[in-house]
Amino acid sequence: MDGLADSLREGGTAVFGPSAAAAQLEGSKGFTKELCDRANIPTAGYVRTTSLDEAEAALARFDAPYVLKADGLAAGKGVVIAETRAEAEAALADMFGGRFGAAGAEVVIEEFMRGEEASFFAITDGTAILPFGTAQDHKRVGEGDTGPNTGGMGAYSPAPVLTSELQARVMEEVIKPTVETMRAEGMPYSGVLYAGLMLTEAGPKLIEYNCRFGDPECQVLMTRLTSDLAEIMLACAKGELAGHEANFSPATAMTVVMAAKGYPGTPEKGGRIDLGLAEALRDGGAAKVFHAGTAMVDGQLVANGGRVLNVTAKGMSATEAQKTAYGAVDALDFESGFCRRDIGWREVEREAK
Repeated sequence: MDGLADSLREGGTAVFGPSAAAAQLEGSKGFTKELCDRANIPTAGYVRTTSLDEAEAALARFDAPYVLKADGLAAGKGVVIAETRAEAEAALADMFGGRFGAAGAEVVIEEFMRGEEASFFAITDGTAILPFGTAQDHKRVGEGDTGPNTGGMGAYSPAPVLTSELQARVMEEVIKPTVETMRAEGMPYSGVLYAGLMLTEAGPKLIEYNCRFGDPECQVLMTRLTSDLAEIMLACAKGELAGHEANFSPATAMTVVMAAKGYPGTPEKGGRIDLGLAEALRDGGAAKVFHAGTAMVDGQLVANGGRVLNVTAKGMSATEAQKTAYGAVDALDFESGFCRRDIGWREVEREAK
């Protein structure tokens, strides 16, 4: 977003990542919605607003629940789903009142889409497009997908709900039109395209784009990846991606986020973490603990952020991966932390049928 990739490219350095202009796909929800209009990409109906009065008037065009999005980057917390008009008006007042800083200077109001969410990843050099796996995130802080949105409380990959047929549709109806339109408009996109999707009765629709592998989706994708990531990234940076493949283990990878109490509001920092690694990493390394918001203070590992640890495991099914991941979670001693206990619940339920 700040143009680092542009500066490096001007100096002759190969860069894996989009230009500042192309990174608007993540940096501005309004930009992406308008791109969807131009490229005929399926997405939710929306209104882009620049003032509280305009936003309140626009609510009349939608039925509850209302989806309100700060236009810019807000650390994964800039989306509010308001169940009533009163809740929507209060949230809009917060957004335009500075709750998300500059990110909330504009607000996109969207039609609420019903269905199951899933994520599709692709790598592109602006011309060639390489599919790069699927995942399903869990955005709400509470079990059963309740409570406020977060940056993600856990994920698993692959997401079987994105069948091969649906993945082909996503490529044709979402990813390819995006890449082709960006290139035609002088903003060729290079790097990771992470499409957050809603699988509606009418087919997959784009919720939003990220210009990175995402967190916690990155942990589950990389746990399964068997190809050389550096080779793929370098080929992308050089514009030589055509002909490359990305291969993944058939296993399911699942990650559970351990967050500090108070997240996604004001997290409690400084909580002691005793990893108990011998227990958490049992079964020959079937589980791994990725550090996100930790610090060492006087030789003691402590929480230093909202999302603190990502406890990640593999299994030959979502059910097996979930069992191993939560076994590792339970081996950790993090009194001021918490996690959702139902990561992967949709797929586990499907496997039980």
